[in-house]
Amino acid sequence: MTPFGTRLARAIDERGRFCVGIDPHAALLEQWGLPDDVASLERFALTVVEAVAPVVSVVKPQSAFYERFGSRGIAVLERVIAESRDAGALVLLDVKRGDIGSTSQAYADAYLDPASPLGSDAITASPYLGFGSLDPMVEACHRHGGGLFVLALTSNKEGPEVQHARSGGRTVAGTVLDRLRALNAGAEPVGSFGAVVGATIGATDEDLDVNGPFLVPGYGAQGGTVADLTRIFGAASRWALPSSSREVLAAGPDVGALRDAALRGNDAVRGLGA
Repeated sequence: MTPFGTRLARAIDERGRFCVGIDPHAALLEQWGLPDDVASLERFALTVVEAVAPVVSVVKPQSAFYERFGSRGIAVLERVIAESRDAGALVLLDVKRGDIGSTSQAYADAYLDPASPLGSDAITASPYLGFGSLDPMVEACHRHGGGLFVLALTSNKEGPEVQHARSGGRTVAGTVLDRLRALNAGAEPVGSFGAVVGATIGATDEDLDVNGPFLVPGYGAQGGTVADLTRIFGAASRWALPSSSREVLAAGPDVGALRDAALRGNDAVRGLGA
C-alpha cells in the first residue's frame, strides 16, 4: 500500500490541511438538542461525516466518546471510519494507545490492519513506556501503509512534567522527536511518522523538523491561532494538521452549516508553510 505520508501529502494538495475532530461528547449532543444516548451518538457522528468527510483531508474521531456507549458505540465508530474513508477523507483515529509486547501488537492489529473493522489510516500513540514499546505499531505502519502520530509536546498543562523532563541531556520530548526523525529519514515527500504538538505550547527550543506530519490540537476554540502555528513550526508548518472539533461541530446539526464551518477552517490555514 502507498505509505501514509504520500497519501497525506496528496490529500493536503487536493483538500487542504484542516483536520476535523468528530467528538460527540455529551455537551455537544445537548447543544444539538439530542439526548445522551447511542441513537443520538449515531445521528450526530454520521451527520458530521456526511458534512465534512467529502471536503476535508483528515477526520479525527476520538475513540473515547464512542467507547463510553459500549459495543453499540464501537459499532457507530466502525461506521464513522468506513463512511469517512468512502467519502475520500483520511481517518486519524485518536486512541493514544501505548503498551508493550503482545498488547501493543494487538492494538496495532485492531487499528492499523485494513482487515480490522476499526482499521484506520493513522492513529495517535503514547511513547511513555519507552519509544520501543511502539515497535509493533511502527511495523504495522510499514506493512499496511499506515501512519502514527506520537505524543511529543501536548497542549495540556500537565504535559511538561513528563515531556520537558531530561534524561541523558535530552528532554523526553526531544528524544521522541529524534526517534521520529530517524523513522522518517529519506522519506519523500514526507514520512508517515508524525508528532502531536499543541498549538498552545508557547515557545520551544526543540527541533520540530522531523520530516513528518504534525497533529496540532488546541487550534481554534482552545486558543491556538495561525500566527501560533507559524511561530511554533516555521517551515515545518507545511506538514501541520491543525485540528478543531468544537469550532466546527457547534455549527450543527445542519449539514450545510457544518460543511461551511469546515471549509472556513480549511481556508484559514491554507497558506501555512507557503
